[in-house]
Amino acid sequence: MDPLTHFLDGPRAVGAFALSMNMSAPWGLAVHDEAALTVVVVSRGRALVNEVLLTAGDVALIRGPEPYSVTDDAGSEPSIEIGPGQHCTTLDGRDLQDELRHGVRRWGNASDGETSLLVGTYERPDEAGGLVARALPRMAVVPHNEADSALVALLEREIANDDPAAQVVIDRLLDILVVSTIRSWVDDPGRSEEPTWLTCRDPLVAQALGYLHADPAAAWTVERLARRVNTSRASLAARFRVGVGEPPMSYLTRWRLTLAGDLLLSIDVTVSDVARTVGYSNAFAFSTAFKRQVGVTPSEFRRRRPALSPAG
Repeated sequence: MDPLTHFLDGPRAVGAFALSMNMSAPWGLAVHDEAALTVVVVSRGRALVNEVLLTAGDVALIRGPEPYSVTDDAGSEPSIEIGPGQHCTTLDGRDLQDELRHGVRRWGNASDGETSLLVGTYERPDEAGGLVARALPRMAVVPHNEADSALVALLEREIANDDPAAQVVIDRLLDILVVSTIRSWVDDPGRSEEPTWLTCRDPLVAQALGYLHADPAAAWTVERLARRVNTSRASLAARFRVGVGEPPMSYLTRWRLTLAGDLLLSIDVTVSDVARTVGYSNAFAFSTAFKRQVGVTPSEFRRRRPALSPAG
């Protein structure tokens, strides 16, 4: 499996929060929902997402859990706050859920405002795919001429559908839209972001990444990896740094710990099991490396995410 395929295999929405948001200016939302990944599509009008202007047909992927803002194109100050669980209030805490609801999956300060957005949210990293949630930039935007308008139209139709089966269709369409948007974003030659393995176009480096992704627990060294791709150690190191933005072994450590974060979302494996799976000989060495990258120990990471267990 090539790296991008491995990455795109992640999104698995389950009862995803999705709605059509209709707004009439002035309006502004401060979003503090702590969701792993949010999809925003402008279906009519214009909006600013984190002060980036989106016009009709544009699609944005917003990586959480950090807060962000969505406002009219004039950048009006937010007067509405969206909290965890998509709870909607005024800034001083007054509940707006019923006041702004206009039917099944329809919400906003107007029933037919000049701006209409489709919003789909992956609440949890295991639904978005931990690799998706960690490898994307803070916000990835695909303009209308590169987005899949037919797919967006299907999603808009299902969001408006009150049939009980609509939620299942929405989940799958949301997954496909995420994958389609990432593919378009990766293929955009005009991106200004720093290089990552997602955007690497060097075939030799892509081959090396494929080996690391396929067997992260192996005892890799730069020399061993260079032999696998039939090049010198120095050449691989130089091309890898240019294509990915960091040295091969530094990347491998981050890849192992990213995978570890996904594995820790399951209550069915121990920390020692996770350590072995991602290439650490003992739980202590794994815990030290994990805390260095994530900021908390594996056990603390797991305790902070009780909603991710199968029982949740």
